[in-house]
Amino acid sequence: MSWTVELDRRAARDLSSLDREAQRRTLRFLRERVATDQDPRRLGRPISGARLGLWRYRVGALRLICRIEDTRVVVLVLTVGHRKDIYR
Repeated sequence: MSWTVELDRRAARDLSSLDREAQRRTLRFLRERVATDQDPRRLGRPISGARLGLWRYRVGALRLICRIEDTRVVVLVLTVGHRKDIYR
């Protein structure tokens, strides 16, 4: 079973503000690793605290905050940012 990856409007804006290489790395990770995996939770980690229920993925110094929707078989990317800024 393959998953669909969707970008939220904010995530698309965050991604477009990154340099080209970071954009390529991030999109490649989503396309080749997350979308093709049987269980996308295996590649990420759950977030606790105020963002309970969301998942994070690490791509170098970038973090992707996502919601995994099992009923639709979708990984919805909510925000993309540098690790020092993403959790604020």
